[in-house]
Amino acid sequence: MTWLSKSITGLGLMFLAHACYSAHEHSILQSTSTAHLSSITSHTPTPSPVASLPIDISIETIVALFTVCLGLVLGTPELRPIQWRVWAGQIEREGEKGFTNADGEVDKDYMGNPFRVLESRPGFVDIRKQRSEFAAWVREGGAPAPKG
Repeated sequence: MTWLSKSITGLGLMFLAHACYSAHEHSILQSTSTAHLSSITSHTPTPSPVASLPIDISIETIVALFTVCLGLVLGTPELRPIQWRVWAGQIEREGEKGFTNADGEVDKDYMGNPFRVLESRPGFVDIRKQRSEFAAWVREGGAPAPKG
């Protein structure tokens, strides 16, 4: 993630923490004031009405969540192609420099040329040709080849 996305995410998390703290303080103040008022007016406990959160705390929570989401979206790397041939073509054209992140490091799942396995495998084996070569070798006496 870049410094901009990290700072936006951090700011959003700070707003979110403040909104949570404000909601907690509001609920504590609401419960203590209701308990205090009920003890003054009567000696029988009555259920306290549930008070809703003030609108400013709700708005701060929503804005904080959107800010955190924006920071996270800005920090995501570029999406890779879905099709294998497009992705492999990008690797062959750009190499490691096409798969570096914002910090300049190569991505952990970069594996190089994906067709390297196909290009380095042996060709097809001609069994009939090998059988005829073996038969000719046996006819010649089947002597082992000299070493060295």
